[in-house]
Formats: sequence, C-alpha cells, structure tokens
Amino acid sequence: MKKMLICTISLFCIMAFSPKHAMVKKGWVSLFDGKSLNGWKVGENAATFSVDSGMIIVHGKTAHLFYVGDIHEHSFKNFEFKADVKTMPGANSGIYFHTQFQQASWPERGYEVQVNNSHTDWRRTGSLYGIMDVKEQYIKDNEWFTEYIKVEGKRVIIKLNEKIVVDYSEPENVKSQRGEDSLRVISNGTFALQGHDPKSIVYFKNIMVKPLKD
Repeated sequence: MKKMLICTISLFCIMAFSPKHAMVKKGWVSLFDGKSLNGWKVGENAATFSVDSGMIIVHGKTAHLFYVGDIHEHSFKNFEFKADVKTMPGANSGIYFHTQFQQASWPERGYEVQVNNSHTDWRRTGSLYGIMDVKEQYIKDNEWFTEYIKVEGKRVIIKLNEKIVVDYSEPENVKSQRGEDSLRVISNGTFALQGHDPKSIVYFKNIMVKPLKD
C-alpha cells in the first residue's frame, strides 16, 4: 500500500511538473496533434501539406492550411499564438490570423505574419505583411525558432525567440483607409499556414494557442 502510494505521488509529480502539463495549466492548448492534420483543412493543392516526425511539412504548390478544429470553435479574437518553425534556404511561408477557410487563392480575410529568412521577397520573418514590415534577418535558415503572435484589442505584438520585432496598433479609421469592404482588419477568425511556392520547404511543430478574454 505504501509503495503504491509513493508511485501515485511520483506519477502526480511527474505530470504536474512536465512541460506539457505546465503549458496546459497556463492556458496554452495545442492545435496540432503531431500525428495528423485532424482539425485542419486545405482546399486546392492539398498535397502541399504533410505530417512526419511530429511536424507539418509545407512543400508544394500555393496552398493554405486552415485550423477548423474544436478549440474555441476555431474562432479567436484575443489570443497568444506560437509555433516552432524551420525554413530551408529560399523558402517563403506565413501564418495568418483572423482569417477563414478559402478553397483557393491567397486568404482575403485577416493578417499574415511572414515566414521568410532568405526568399527574394524583402519582407523578412516577423513582418506583419504589408502593414509593418521587418527588413532585418533575425533568423537563419536550417534552424528552429519560435514565432509568437499576440493580439489584444487593436494591438498586435510579434516576437521571434522572445525578441519583439513588431508592435502595431490598428488605427480606429482603418476601414476608411482600406475601403469599407476590406477584410484585412482585426476582427476574429482562425489561423492558417501558407504554402507559398514549389521551391519553398518549411516545417512547423508545437503549434499552440492561448485564448484571452475578449
């Protein structure tokens, strides 16, 4: 009985202090099971996305993989998001937020956070694409890094390995600037990973979200 009690306590301690358990306790939830694309949906060129060794591998024709799972009914307004990413030389990709599923073409709704360390596009990793662009190359190809996005109210913070590279506040009159029918505004929606072109190879893992109070 005593031995069983010790084992039970030990198991509890292991669970309580494991990184995964600690992450859940802090409100972080995984969007990717590491084994399949369950909870994700892609329209045309679905072969661009595959799963191997706990990673989403992005390599193929232009395509976008949207989170459509049960977490928060795949609709996020205020949140913290992070993913571990690795790019191969010349690769281009992106992480969309406040977007929605599209069968084809570039997502019309939401913002894109750039993933690009050496592609010919000068907008580098961490850019809030076309809104607040990063020219500096903070990350090298062939190495894992963490890309973090926080949206709270009208404010967007983007970090690369804990370094803030973008701190943007959307103006109140953004609709009048971009057109009343513009969908490129802070609102609510899901996340999407971008397959940019057949020459780009990008890896994603440990894709996590922490919903915040609206």
